[in-house]
Amino acid sequence: MEKFRRDSMWLGIVIGIVLPTVLFSLLFGLSKIFAPEGKEYLVKLSTILLISIFPNLFSLRYYLVKLKYDRTGRGILLVTFLFAIAYFLIFLNLIK
Repeated sequence: MEKFRRDSMWLGIVIGIVLPTVLFSLLFGLSKIFAPEGKEYLVKLSTILLISIFPNLFSLRYYLVKLKYDRTGRGILLVTFLFAIAYFLIFLNLIK
């Protein structure tokens, strides 16, 4: 646990990528397992992607407010913004 208590931009980037990826995998798997007959998923893929970004908000608050680790918080925020931009570009059909 001591590895996660340091002020590093790279640690923030790793945390910002790993948490949403794990949550997305869980939600996507559960959505396929519990999908009713005739449907491929229980919840739309765009909704799952948007929900999977939420853990970054909690980790961002933890590192910025409680631990006062600005560099780690900046890494998490950078990845969160990149995920949000990618979401809008893909699902709002801004890329054709």
